[in-house]
Amino acid sequence: MVIEALPEEGVPAAEILAELGALRDADLPTHGGRLFAYVYDPAVEGLDALTASAHALAAHVNGLDPTAFPSLLATENALVGAAARLLGGGPDTVGTVTGGGTESLILAVKAARDAHPEIAAPRLVIPETAHAAFLKAAHYLRVEVDRVPVDPVTLKASPKKIKAAVTKDTVLVACSAPSYAHGVIDPVEEIAAVAAEAGVRCHVDACFGGWTLPYLRRLGLPIPAFDLAVPGVTSISVDLHKYAYAPKGVSVLLHASAALRRPQYFASADWPGYTMLNPGIASTRSGGPIAAAYATLRHLGESGYRRLAARTLGAVRALAEAVRSVDGLRLLVPPETTVVCLTSDDAGLDVFVLAEALAARGWHTQPQLAYGDIPPTIHLTVTAAVAATAADFAPALTDAVAAARARGPVVLPDELVALTRTLTPDALTPELVAGLAESLGVAGGGVPGATVNALLNVAPPRLREQFLIEFLGLLQRPSVPPRN
Repeated sequence: MVIEALPEEGVPAAEILAELGALRDADLPTHGGRLFAYVYDPAVEGLDALTASAHALAAHVNGLDPTAFPSLLATENALVGAAARLLGGGPDTVGTVTGGGTESLILAVKAARDAHPEIAAPRLVIPETAHAAFLKAAHYLRVEVDRVPVDPVTLKASPKKIKAAVTKDTVLVACSAPSYAHGVIDPVEEIAAVAAEAGVRCHVDACFGGWTLPYLRRLGLPIPAFDLAVPGVTSISVDLHKYAYAPKGVSVLLHASAALRRPQYFASADWPGYTMLNPGIASTRSGGPIAAAYATLRHLGESGYRRLAARTLGAVRALAEAVRSVDGLRLLVPPETTVVCLTSDDAGLDVFVLAEALAARGWHTQPQLAYGDIPPTIHLTVTAAVAATAADFAPALTDAVAAARARGPVVLPDELVALTRTLTPDALTPELVAGLAESLGVAGGGVPGATVNALLNVAPPRLREQFLIEFLGLLQRPSVPPRN
């Protein structure tokens, strides 16, 4: 659908809202407990209206200069303080509100790198299950990455292997609480001890589920120590637009002290304009998301988050039991947080076909490609909204499995498989990718189905990346009429 953003004459407000509503009709459902990725729905009545109003109140406030807009400074400090109290902070803890988890991780890496200007080739040590945002940070900041294998059964990071990977050039060790792909909490205490012994910073990526872990612990789950209260942990990140259920995009990066945060800042007075001073990557920042996050935390409160965690936990247990009850499926790891991750050891049951069958029945999951010895999986991020739909998932899963078996696994043409083994990323031209997208039925930007995922699954990671880069490049092309 081609739309025009800049007409000759202005369009009435009602017509514009109707257009946007029509566009949204093609999106996956953000509410209703049937989308297991991308969005976090608490199913709390009135919360959307509250956050929309709060966002509107501060939408035009600019975070470029907090002295000009003290309301933004006050709400940011309140969010940082709430995160610090929840995540083991002390009187010296400081923090920054960012636009998302990726920005938080980039800034954690930047602070660690810039704290050691004497190291010419700084290095970052992470488990192989760490979020790809660390790789993005390393790419942007020119930091080398040492990726450490995890336990093949538990998928937890190995403190022993992390210790072996630390060198004199290591500026940061990082781990997950929990990892996004599988919902596994790394042994933070042991890893932080390794980092402290080496005199290296230790960052805990709790962006994904860190806001709900304290509440799950209060419900009796054996959540291990993972936050700033752990000796050796120097920083931690948590996304408020995930399990704090705030609108996107708000994350918090906490440092154990102001001295640890200081290298995160960027300042420049070496030009004729105002002195640029930024705690994060962006200069201009809307106060809208921050006000919406503040409203969310104030409205839900501690008791609200405890109730939401309890509902989420019940949904996790129901979905996990549904997986266990189906022959041919198994849980990749026992759920210990808010993720249900399933796979199949049955050659006749293709998880990519299963994901497609679930989507056809209104259940939208996130297929994950094989990595090393980790097989292809289906990832379910479970939120409080799923509590209302969890009982319906088991029969839908059984039905989808039957449909997936009847269809059979994806069989790729031999010549296509051979192409993935010989083709180099540089050879993936836009024209070649456009032809492949056309043949695979996703040329118009549809959700990649089982065949596309099967193809990506047999391709090496670098080839996967380049294919998706070129594919996204095809989608991000506006219709621009020729000049008169």
